[in-house]
Amino acid sequence: MSGAALAVLIVLGPLLLAGGFVLGRRTARPERISDVGTPVEHATFETLHTASLAAPPLRAGLTEESAGKAAHRLRSLLGTDALCLTDREGVLAWDGLGGHHAGRAMERVEGLLASGRGTAFADGCDDLDCPLRWGVAAPLTVDNRVLGTLIAYAPRESAVLARAAGEVARWVSVQLELAELDRSRTRLIEAEIKALRAQISPHFIFNSLAAIASFVRTDPERARELLLEFADFTRYSFRRRGEFTTLADELHSIDQYLALVRARFGERLSVTLQIAPEVLPVALPFLCLQPLVENAVKHGLEGAVTTSRITISALDAGAEAEVVIEDDGVGMEPDRLRRILRGEGDASTGIGLLNVDERLRQVYGDEYGLVIETGVGAGTKITVRVPKYRAGVHGT
Repeated sequence: MSGAALAVLIVLGPLLLAGGFVLGRRTARPERISDVGTPVEHATFETLHTASLAAPPLRAGLTEESAGKAAHRLRSLLGTDALCLTDREGVLAWDGLGGHHAGRAMERVEGLLASGRGTAFADGCDDLDCPLRWGVAAPLTVDNRVLGTLIAYAPRESAVLARAAGEVARWVSVQLELAELDRSRTRLIEAEIKALRAQISPHFIFNSLAAIASFVRTDPERARELLLEFADFTRYSFRRRGEFTTLADELHSIDQYLALVRARFGERLSVTLQIAPEVLPVALPFLCLQPLVENAVKHGLEGAVTTSRITISALDAGAEAEVVIEDDGVGMEPDRLRRILRGEGDASTGIGLLNVDERLRQVYGDEYGLVIETGVGAGTKITVRVPKYRAGVHGT
């Protein structure tokens, strides 16, 4: 399903219900109307409000817990006597009268689960006081796969209820598809973080330990401090909690990384930091700055005869935090950089540049991709902008 189609269904689904079956049910029963707005406007608001309450549980996917939380809201949308949600294996939730009908629900939808087409059926029972005599089932689908069904029950056959149930099922399917997109995004981000971790050079680890070992005899205290820095750096890089961190934690890890690099290269590496305290709590994707600093160190030290200079600044830019990482190293041709950001570079070029650029765009939008200025022999300047606040982005 395309993004445009999703947007149309999300917006129009509840409106279709409000204009059709639900509106008829709501206006047929006398209810208290406030002093503001027409009955049609109130029915529309009530429907949209109910839909908004049903959506959050469904965004967790089709589970027994999410179905249980959403079923009552969905039954309110339809104004029907009972509603059942199933997956492909069994009943997940029942809301309303006649719960004894749930035992036959999976028999009623067996053909639907195989064909993906909605069905209506008579569903009488021996209980003369039970109002449920008819039902209509509609498929819940994601990417043309039937995940389950929505079944609405009523005292008598109703073509309007059949159409309304289909609309509600399509709206539920949109929420489930968004849940699947959320899970896919999470899996993608986790895979990209794993890829970044895999890029932490074994040579860097070996050289760091070798540098630490060189101080064991001559300066044991320095060796101890570096060993602690190394332990904290690797612990942070391979942590398992959360896809986001704070700017303070990311900069702290970078400082540990640079301490290990300076232990090896000494005065050949000069680092200048300019950090505004007010941006330290800003949340951002985990490991999105460290690879950029590693890239600056790698290219800054390449061919450096005397001192390589790296500048890292994190400044307040109104509603955003702006991080700039700059080196005076060998730089690269702009065409080569464009190939790297298109995914056409080899593994030895631009450590993590593509990975970081893609993650920033996924989280914040295309306007927040990396801004890179470079040229052969002119060094490299990388600018990262992140909003100080974005819903769903929280440092851990």
